[in-house]
Amino acid sequence: MWDQQRYDDAVRLLQQLISIPSISREEQGTAAAIGQFLQDRGVTYQQHLNNVWARNKHFDPAKPTILLNSHHDTVKPNPQYTRDPFSPDIVDGKLFGLGSNDAGGCLVSLIAAFCHFYEATDLRYNIVLAATAEEEISGVNGIESILKDLPPVDFAIVGEPTLTDMAVAEKGLMVLDCTAHGKAGHAAREEGENALYKAMKDIAWFRDYRFPEVSETLGPVKMSVTVIQTSNKAHNVVPADCSFVVDVRATDKYTLEEILETIRQNVQCDVKPRSMRMRPSFIPMEHPFVQAGLSMGKKPYGSPTTSDQALIPGTSIKIGPGDSARSHTADEFIYLDEIRQGIDTYITLLTKVNA
Repeated sequence: MWDQQRYDDAVRLLQQLISIPSISREEQGTAAAIGQFLQDRGVTYQQHLNNVWARNKHFDPAKPTILLNSHHDTVKPNPQYTRDPFSPDIVDGKLFGLGSNDAGGCLVSLIAAFCHFYEATDLRYNIVLAATAEEEISGVNGIESILKDLPPVDFAIVGEPTLTDMAVAEKGLMVLDCTAHGKAGHAAREEGENALYKAMKDIAWFRDYRFPEVSETLGPVKMSVTVIQTSNKAHNVVPADCSFVVDVRATDKYTLEEILETIRQNVQCDVKPRSMRMRPSFIPMEHPFVQAGLSMGKKPYGSPTTSDQALIPGTSIKIGPGDSARSHTADEFIYLDEIRQGIDTYITLLTKVNA
C-alpha cells in the first residue's frame, strides 16, 4: 500500500503551504497552491472563495459519499516564536512552521489519501475532498459556504491533530453576551442600583450550576465567565449596566437550545447567544468507521475542542496526525513520521470501509 512518492509529495506540499501566510480570511495563496497541486496530478477541482474541493474521478451519484475535510487557514503566529513561522525547516525529524500541526499535516495526508483513491473504479463510496478556509475563526466563508455545492454527505472524516486516535464526540460551543441592568447613582450616597452586584449573582450561578446529564465521552457541560465590564468611566458612579461573556461548551446530552433555555430560567440578566452554529457531535461506537478504527488499534475519546466538524451535517469522525497540544503554540511542528502515519491511517480506513 505504501507509496513513497505520495508521501514525498505530501511533505513538499506542506512545506509550500507553511511558506505562504494563510491567516484566516487571507488564505488565497494556499488555496491556489492546493488547486495547482491537484491540477498537476490530473485532478479536476472547484473553488469558491478560498475553499477548494474535488470529487473522485469515477463519481457515481447513486453511491453514498464520504467527505474528507481539513482546513488550510491558520491563527496568527504566537508572539513567543523563536523561529520564522513561515520557514518550513526540517530538523531532527520535525517539520517546523505555522500550521504544520494544525492542521497542515492532516490536510496533506487527506489529500494524499484522496489521490490514492482518485482513479479507483470499484469504490463502494464516492470520496470528496474539501480543503477549506476560516476554520480557526468559525467563519461563514469556510465549509458552510460550499455545503450546498457538494453532493449529499453520508459521512465525513475531519482532519484535526488527534495522534490518529478517534474523536468520536466533540463538544459544541455557544458564546453568550449577558447584560445585567441597574440604575446609575452617585457612589458617595445610597442611591442607584448597582448592576455589577446584580451581575455577580448571575456569575455565581454560572460558576456553580451543574447540568445533571453527563456525557460518557465528553463529560459535563462546561460554562466559564471569561469577560466582565461596565460602561462606567468614572470611579464615583454606580454602574447602570454590567455586561459579561460566558463560554459554554456543550455535550451530546443537550441541544444548544435546551442549554440556553435552562440558563434563561435561572439568571436575571439578558442573555444573547452570538451563534447557535457550533453544535456538539457524536458517532455511535457501532458505526462501521469506528469499528474499522478500533480494529486498527485506534483509541476512541471525546474532544473538548471545536472544529469544522460542528458545521458539517450528518455523521462524522475527527482523526488526524499531530498532537492537539501543539496547536497554536510557538515554534509549532509536526513529526515527519506522523505525516507518514496519517496517510497510512486514512488509506487503511477508507480501504476497510470500501472492502
